[in-house]
Amino acid sequence: MKKIVSFLMLLGSILHLNAQDIVQVSQPQIPILIERGDNVLFYIRLDARTSTTLDELTIDFENAGTGFLLSDIKALKLYYAGVENVQRKEGVYYAPTQYISRDEAGKTHQANPSYSVKIAEVDNIANSVTLNAAQKLMKGVNYFWVSIEMNPKSSIHATLLAKIAKAKADGKSIGIEYKETENRLRRFGVGVRYAGDDQAAAYRIPGMATTNKGTLLAVYDVRYNNSADLQEYVDVGVSRSTDGGQTWEPMRTAMAFGTYGGLPKAQNGVGDPAILVDKKTGTIWTIAAWTHGMGNGRAWHNSQQGMQVNETAQLVLSKSNDDGKTWSEPINITSQVKDPSWYFLLQGPGNGITMEDGTLVFAIQYIGADRIPNAGIMYSKDHGKTWTIHNHARTNTTEAQVAEVTPGVLMLNMRDNRGGSRAVYTTTDLGKTWKEHESSRTALQEPVCMASLINVKAENNILGKDILLFSNPNSTKHRNNITIKASLDGGNTWHTANQLLLDEEHGWGYSCLSLIDKETIGIIYEGSTAHMTFQAVKLKDLIRENKDME
Repeated sequence: MKKIVSFLMLLGSILHLNAQDIVQVSQPQIPILIERGDNVLFYIRLDARTSTTLDELTIDFENAGTGFLLSDIKALKLYYAGVENVQRKEGVYYAPTQYISRDEAGKTHQANPSYSVKIAEVDNIANSVTLNAAQKLMKGVNYFWVSIEMNPKSSIHATLLAKIAKAKADGKSIGIEYKETENRLRRFGVGVRYAGDDQAAAYRIPGMATTNKGTLLAVYDVRYNNSADLQEYVDVGVSRSTDGGQTWEPMRTAMAFGTYGGLPKAQNGVGDPAILVDKKTGTIWTIAAWTHGMGNGRAWHNSQQGMQVNETAQLVLSKSNDDGKTWSEPINITSQVKDPSWYFLLQGPGNGITMEDGTLVFAIQYIGADRIPNAGIMYSKDHGKTWTIHNHARTNTTEAQVAEVTPGVLMLNMRDNRGGSRAVYTTTDLGKTWKEHESSRTALQEPVCMASLINVKAENNILGKDILLFSNPNSTKHRNNITIKASLDGGNTWHTANQLLLDEEHGWGYSCLSLIDKETIGIIYEGSTAHMTFQAVKLKDLIRENKDME
């Protein structure tokens, strides 16, 4: 028996010594941001058992994607990121750390040189590009990554296909193994807001709408001191794009309370915005929660019952009549809509809608007298002068979004504290009564997070079909896998054929959708690469005809 065991051990050693090292590759589904100097194109690991030097890698762009030119690439770079942490034994990893920071001001656009060393760069891009590494390897797992830098005028609509076609070590070709089952189509994006922009530590809570003139308006929290929720030094910022999201103007401010009442700015925060375009008048409304005082404690727990500014959070509006260029002083509507027994009333962040009959609608959430949160809607029949709230749709729910799925029928899609999936209810009487939808708590998984819902009518899109669009982190545990989903039957079903993953890595997970034109949907979200990431997606790329949809 001992002889057999010894033989097997010897055989294993011989096989191990003769086994050829391979380059293992992961191509993450994360956006390539046009303005960044570095973007991860490939993660690479090489478990060096026999190899001593990685000589070169060859990248193939033969099938480069759509709307893409090789001249759009400014440079390809190869970085060496050292070796594996010996204590990290569970699973197979493709990177030892995050190479480009999302959260550190000044480190959001370039590779952090303390985490990886650039060993090769090519700026003359052809169908096939060889990166000469000549990198000595340490025994065990060695990490590399390939960075791509785009030219500033690269199209946000283009897509990219690339693959590592060849690898050489110690003068010989070695095998290549992809983590993914197929080569991934990569998409481009724009970082609308990064940590450190305009001296703000963080940007959170995106909302977005398309004006009657076709301008994209994104709203968000400008969190100056840190990434914490209200109460803190937070203003509502606005970014404008007049070219479908390709470029964005410098940030404007829609709401800020400064040192109102003699209190510090960090005790006059306003945030969690939503935006609405009155399709009948062209007026644009932004709604937010203003918190005064509260001693820098979280407003969710410190806002109290009552109506006065020193007691409870205030619900405020600001409007623009010039396509989002300038904004009115805040309009306080707390007395119109809040029940004094509620602890906290605020909007559902994201966007609101104009119904076909001209009624303006925002989703809302409130903490009732029993300290349990509830989601519902508020509406205006007079273009924003007065507002009304009736009843909540479902208890123990918070951030919601609303869509008019058929004339007069509103669907409310809600973050549910029970976890696992979204709650969905409908109303035909502006929230006086509610009915649970058949997709509720089954069809749309979530990790308890904000999401976006919009309805696109058949006459407003190139496919000529009524389309319900939804976005969120497509997970039950983590705020990753930002995904857009489409339903062609009013939200009853969400076929996997009509889903598109945009960002698989971790971020804060909030998102908001808006139709750019008849062919294109825009999304702004809290991604893994920038605090406010924007991407544009063709509806034909998202909705793919198949038998399951019939």
